[in-house]
Amino acid sequence: MKYQNIFLILAIAMLPLTACSQSNMQSDTETVELSSDVLTADDQAELTPDEIIQQMKDGNERYVNNNLTPRDYQAQVQATAGGQYPSAIVISCVDSRVPVETVFDMGVGDIFVARVAGNFVNEDILGSAEFATAAAGSKVVIVMGHESCGAVKSAIDGVEMGNITAMLDKIEPAIDMTENFDGEQASSNNEYVTEVVNNNVVHTISEMRERSSIIADLERNGDVVIMGAFYDLDTGEVTFLEP
Repeated sequence: MKYQNIFLILAIAMLPLTACSQSNMQSDTETVELSSDVLTADDQAELTPDEIIQQMKDGNERYVNNNLTPRDYQAQVQATAGGQYPSAIVISCVDSRVPVETVFDMGVGDIFVARVAGNFVNEDILGSAEFATAAAGSKVVIVMGHESCGAVKSAIDGVEMGNITAMLDKIEPAIDMTENFDGEQASSNNEYVTEVVNNNVVHTISEMRERSSIIADLERNGDVVIMGAFYDLDTGEVTFLEP
């Protein structure tokens, strides 16, 4: 009986703490507001290329600071089911460490993403970019390379393997552009690899302008801005390269 009384007293004493804990949990849950906002046709029409780029820079800053926007993804899925109005297209490497939408803190329907190892352009990627801009209204094209790119390293090493060989040939021009690099020109030299990665971005943008008259005309008319970018695997930070 004595022990039962002790347990009863302890249980009663714990009630306020439990209630308080539950209250705090409910309070914390209530303070998190999920965004269900999606881009509309009016939003896309009103945004300028400079505003879109700034939004992406701000989104990357939130990503780096681990402060991503809480989103109601199901609400966004439903809201975009009838149409999409993305503001930009990002041409990125397939590397799994570069989650493009998350890197820029973007939600459902915000941006197009085209991915291929080495972030180069071919007929299919160019066609995708033309669709994104000329047909779907996106106003920014970003070509984004990244630190320690495996495709670039393989191209430097002259890897030959199945269809990979032909794919890596697309990166060869960037290696040629880096021939005057002052240092060891090897895949083991991170500074050299970064230089080739950035030159690959520059070459890709040049190829886009040369091989897509549609995108070149949109850029010339000021309707589209093409930007290069570099993603740092260590920090998650995106550095925008000079256009």
